[in-house]
Amino acid sequence: MDKILEAVVMSSYPNNVKQGLVRRVIEASKQPMDSEQCWSMLELSTKLYLTGDTKYKREIGKEVLEVYGHYHPEEFEEFFNVRFLLSLLQEGYGPLGKRSHYVLDYIQLGLQFVLESPSANSIFSLLRIEVLRKICEKPSPKQCAKISKLLTQHPQCIPTGKHQLLFCQQLIRCIGHFQCVSEEEEQIMEFLEQVNKVSGLLQRIWRTQTTTILPSLKELFTIISSTEEQEAPSNALASVVQFVPLELMDGVIRNLTNDDSITDVQMMMAIGRMIDWVSWPLGKNIDKWIIALLKGLAAVKKFSILIEVTLSKIEKVFSKLLYPIVREGALSVLQYMLLSFQHSHEAFHLLLPHIPRLVASLKKEDSNSATSSLEQLAELIHCMFFRFSGFPDLYEPVLEAVKALPIPNEDRIKHLLGQNAWTSQKNELACFYPRLASKSETGKIGLINLGNTCYMNSIIQSLFMASDFRHSVLNLTEGNSQPLMTKLQWLFAFLEHSQRPAISPESFLSASWPPWFTPGAQQDCSEYLKYLLDRLHEEEKTGKRIYQKLKESSLMSQAVEHHYLHKTLIEKMFGGKMMTKIRCLKCLNVSSREEAFTDLSLAFPPSDKNMHGSTPVLPVEEIGPQFIEVPENAGQLAGSPWIRRKAPMAGDPATLPMLVETLGFQEPGKAANPLSGNDVSMDTAKDPFSAFGEQACAPKDSRSVPDLINYFLSPERLTAENKYHCEKCASLQDAEKVAELTEGPHYLILTLLRFSFDPRTMKRKKILDNISIPVVLKLPILVAPEETEVCRCGKDSAASGSGFMSVLYDLCSVVVHSGISSESGHYYCYSRECTDTVPHEQPRDGMPKPASDKQLDFEIQWYLFNDTRVSFSSFESVSNVTSFFPKDTAYVLFYRQRPGRQSCLLHEAPAEAGRLHGEPSLHKDLMEAISKDNILYLQEQEKEARNRAAYISALPKSPLWWKDLDRDKDDDSSSGGCSPAAGGGGSGSFHGLVF
Repeated sequence: MDKILEAVVMSSYPNNVKQGLVRRVIEASKQPMDSEQCWSMLELSTKLYLTGDTKYKREIGKEVLEVYGHYHPEEFEEFFNVRFLLSLLQEGYGPLGKRSHYVLDYIQLGLQFVLESPSANSIFSLLRIEVLRKICEKPSPKQCAKISKLLTQHPQCIPTGKHQLLFCQQLIRCIGHFQCVSEEEEQIMEFLEQVNKVSGLLQRIWRTQTTTILPSLKELFTIISSTEEQEAPSNALASVVQFVPLELMDGVIRNLTNDDSITDVQMMMAIGRMIDWVSWPLGKNIDKWIIALLKGLAAVKKFSILIEVTLSKIEKVFSKLLYPIVREGALSVLQYMLLSFQHSHEAFHLLLPHIPRLVASLKKEDSNSATSSLEQLAELIHCMFFRFSGFPDLYEPVLEAVKALPIPNEDRIKHLLGQNAWTSQKNELACFYPRLASKSETGKIGLINLGNTCYMNSIIQSLFMASDFRHSVLNLTEGNSQPLMTKLQWLFAFLEHSQRPAISPESFLSASWPPWFTPGAQQDCSEYLKYLLDRLHEEEKTGKRIYQKLKESSLMSQAVEHHYLHKTLIEKMFGGKMMTKIRCLKCLNVSSREEAFTDLSLAFPPSDKNMHGSTPVLPVEEIGPQFIEVPENAGQLAGSPWIRRKAPMAGDPATLPMLVETLGFQEPGKAANPLSGNDVSMDTAKDPFSAFGEQACAPKDSRSVPDLINYFLSPERLTAENKYHCEKCASLQDAEKVAELTEGPHYLILTLLRFSFDPRTMKRKKILDNISIPVVLKLPILVAPEETEVCRCGKDSAASGSGFMSVLYDLCSVVVHSGISSESGHYYCYSRECTDTVPHEQPRDGMPKPASDKQLDFEIQWYLFNDTRVSFSSFESVSNVTSFFPKDTAYVLFYRQRPGRQSCLLHEAPAEAGRLHGEPSLHKDLMEAISKDNILYLQEQEKEARNRAAYISALPKSPLWWKDLDRDKDDDSSSGGCSPAAGGGGSGSFHGLVF
């Protein structure tokens, strides 16, 4: 009968013909027959099953074996003996030898027919040993899956005792070597199924023998923490973790993080590889284990490991949000990584270029998973905006991408940030602040935040960018007996010449610290600035002068000369004077008092006050970025405000109200005319700078800096409980008070009084109104009669008597406060350097040549200073920051006086500063200190590079994460259930997801 069957199978007949003949042979096999015939048929069926070159032959072999197992059990048991099985397992079968792929399937098929036989125990004993041996040989995923299938169906064959633990450990090692070489979706799905069978066997063993779980996990950790492996262990190991009972998690993590035998490099390797497991599509609870280990490392203060791993892996985790099949776990890990990484913006900023594309992809997907993920992602992004404010240029594209998504309230944000931080002790992370590999491309140097010291950093950078002040400080002589000014000189010198990307202002902070400030708490930068300037002024005022006296000017009277020779540097640079006049409305007597100021504090007018409809007594003009030719009569003096307010005479043009002007664009040499929005011609609209012109003008419903100054200078009525005691009347009388600027500072500092005390909450609240900031400001200065003589030259001659003259100021710094309270939030600043002289041009008439307005407005580069980070920026960004980020509002403004005829009385200090421009000559000790520190920094860089190379080399190499994002580019041609939108990836992309 075996000969007939073999002839039929090997014949060239069609399969349907063969099938009929084979069916007859099989039916005949069910009849009683002698032992020899049975053996012949069993040998033939074994041969067909193990060596058949077609599926058809193997199917026939299987059918015959099953028939003989059922109908001839004694012969089958005799044939299927221990010696034969040992030979199959160790030597293979026939000409294929050990290359026989179906030996395990054959054994599994035959076992079902000998389970009750006397030889069953011997066979089980043999298989327990042989499967352990097979696993130790690290078989392929396919063979390993067959072993798992065999043992799952016949658990009697699972190794026992010590061998069982060894089997579990070796099985994990086996999984660690699994690799799927194919990129075809069908083969990948087959691979995943094989991995599941193997890990499912582990789950079965762990359920029956819980004592094997911890040793198995120890083996797993040994594999993923190894630094000696040539190839990274397979992500298939993720399938093992999903079956570990969650109640064991705390104990396992605690043991791992407190094990002194595990080095930092090993731990970093392990957690890095675990994070790669987020791309494993069929795992459960993997994200929980990853987050638990991250939290465990934070608990034992392994911050260096957490930082390295987060920065190296966060982009890959982020890219997995493209795939719904792993999105939930990847988002959980991403949320923890970002919310815990609160000491620096580095991790969040790595994701900024990729967020808009991912958001667009999720919106396009339009699924419940995508919608939920978008909302969670938006919440996460707003938490990062709140924590790391001060990067408007970087955040604008991201804000635009998520603008339609819900915004969490501040309580929710603080809750998320509070519960996920690595530590509540900020000083524990002090040494881990942003590592900066190189100096900013701007060439500028940042300042390290020493714990809520951004208020100081923004002020120092603004003062440093005030070039006249900086040059004066750097030119101070050695031994000037001004300790605070000397520290400022050293700080400025390092900001100018250091090779470091950022320096620590710790020494200056301790020297300039207001005694009432609370260490580590956020402070008011305006309060700090006032205190600092006052300290520097008083220090010099007590006789410790450091500047050479101003050169005598032939135009300067003795009184004026005496006035300037006795000014301190702070007075020269920031000092102005203001006259406060009070007029009794009964007797018209006027009392006046002049006082010095270093900044003007500008209050916000009441909301019911129509700023645009009022007539300011002293008009302040706002000039948009433009090409301005200063009018010949720019210095012409205007009359007193009270003279103008007398009853108007018919036909007197001087009595017309002088409203705030916003000047538009004009050609060089043409007069500046006020323009309404409808007056801008098409040619003007085509101007490349027109966008800036729009930004410089306040919208009708908003306020501008000139509005606040006009409100500050407007007359105030003193009535009712606020009546004025008139000395002439000797009683309380209604009066009118007005402030007049009598001396314009070289640098005008304006503080917008955004913080007011709320008696209901007993806290200072912030006014979030958007204020339009002009790039050029025209300020009225009251000029005394004797001083007007100095200004007389040609067409600039003024009428005798006191009057006002306009002085132009150019915006040079804007300190921005981000937040809703003065006790919290963040400060950063925009700055540019405004100088008098145009390079390669000679001074004219002993005066520095004024730079063109074009240069002042556009050619001078703006910078954004945010603690250690310095980047290029623009006036457009300055103007738009509050529009994009409502809590980011301008707080302190620095304007620099523009030299010209209209400010001839005030040019002495700038003139000297102009002569000081160029490379300041630092004294020897300072130059040596900078040189030594630069050498030290280079040595530190070399040492860090060596250490980092050894440290980073431990991190597992991941596939290129950005390929995931690149794949998602309007590719609608992919089909099937594994496209990114459906839960996997199209052809090739699914392979990238899993591996």
